[in-house]
Amino acid sequence: MSLSIKLRIAGLTGLLLSPLAQADFSIPGFELVHTVPVDTALSTDDLRQPGPVWIELFDGAKSRIDIGQFYAADHPGSVMNKVLDHLEAAGKRGVKIRFLLEEKGIKLSDAATLERLRAIPNLTLRVLPYGQLSGGIIHAKYLLVDGKQAFVGSQNFDWRALEHIHETGLRITDETVAGQVQAIFEQDWQAQAALAGKHPVPLPASGQAPARTGNYLVASPQRYNPPGVGDSQLELPRLLGEAKKEVRVQLLDYAPLSYGPDRTRPYYAVIDNAVRAAAARGVSIKLMVSNWNTDPLELPYLKSLAVLPNVEIKIVTLPEAKQGFIPYARVIHSKTMEVDGQVAWVGTSNWLGGYLDNSRNLEVVMRSEAMAKRVGQLHEQLWDGPYAKALDVSADYAPPHPGTR
Repeated sequence: MSLSIKLRIAGLTGLLLSPLAQADFSIPGFELVHTVPVDTALSTDDLRQPGPVWIELFDGAKSRIDIGQFYAADHPGSVMNKVLDHLEAAGKRGVKIRFLLEEKGIKLSDAATLERLRAIPNLTLRVLPYGQLSGGIIHAKYLLVDGKQAFVGSQNFDWRALEHIHETGLRITDETVAGQVQAIFEQDWQAQAALAGKHPVPLPASGQAPARTGNYLVASPQRYNPPGVGDSQLELPRLLGEAKKEVRVQLLDYAPLSYGPDRTRPYYAVIDNAVRAAAARGVSIKLMVSNWNTDPLELPYLKSLAVLPNVEIKIVTLPEAKQGFIPYARVIHSKTMEVDGQVAWVGTSNWLGGYLDNSRNLEVVMRSEAMAKRVGQLHEQLWDGPYAKALDVSADYAPPHPGTR
């Protein structure tokens, strides 16, 4: 199943003692936050890790913390364990905590972690069967503090996402974008209450199409986006359509297939058509995906894309951790795009059907040369590093390791 399982931690012992020990990379209102898998040759010393950032957010909360997640999983001695300590401390000092979890994520969650969450003072945990709304899931991963700060990224609420997976996210202090994320949470929190009470879930009020300037949030599915939040499924092809020179993309999975509730994979061409059209007009496409993307159904589509002029595809395989095999880990899980050194996209969606059309996902668009440059450098480090290999269109690939989906 290619819906997202994102895992990551990083050697954070010193960082946890001093969250500001590393210089951060940011533009006004946005800080790029990155998970480097331990036991790799990768390094991003100018970027902070998510564990210290989440702890700083929870420690600074004055009245409210809101969390929307696919699933939750802790592990003894992990960075996530320390994060939960600080979330618990916030609840004990009177901060109201609302935690919204996807129903299908219960099976992926650790039972002890859910029990611990439910025991935190002032924490209300709700489970939303998002499939009843749209046929999809809550696949977004985000946090909110006091309605003023947010975190959006590829990191699930999972200990592995803070140590053993390549992840990218954003700490957001921009008032407008944080407000947009808050509106998403309120919409879904109210939807859960309506479904639990067996009442119809009202659609958000319609509003004027949001401006596509500066920095802004887009989300899916469009029909459940609050006013002022644009449509991811519309925005991604638009950005690809505006590209003039180069597009760099990093994903867990890419294929023009859709993962429906019946496990069929009907054709989903929205993104693929836009990528191929960009290449056809001379835009250089550098697509980097994980080795989980080499299953027998997805691989032929990657190969058909790789033979096109102006398209390069690389497969990234991370080494096992020194401790040995870790299920659902040791993979690249970031969902980023950089366009022409002008636009950066950091989000929660893989590029397949089932994400931008019917699941709850969030993507942040930043029309910033500085952010586009740094996201492009993250891509370049992996692209030119020891773990990325060019896709060989004539080769057979072993299916992903059991326990990786």
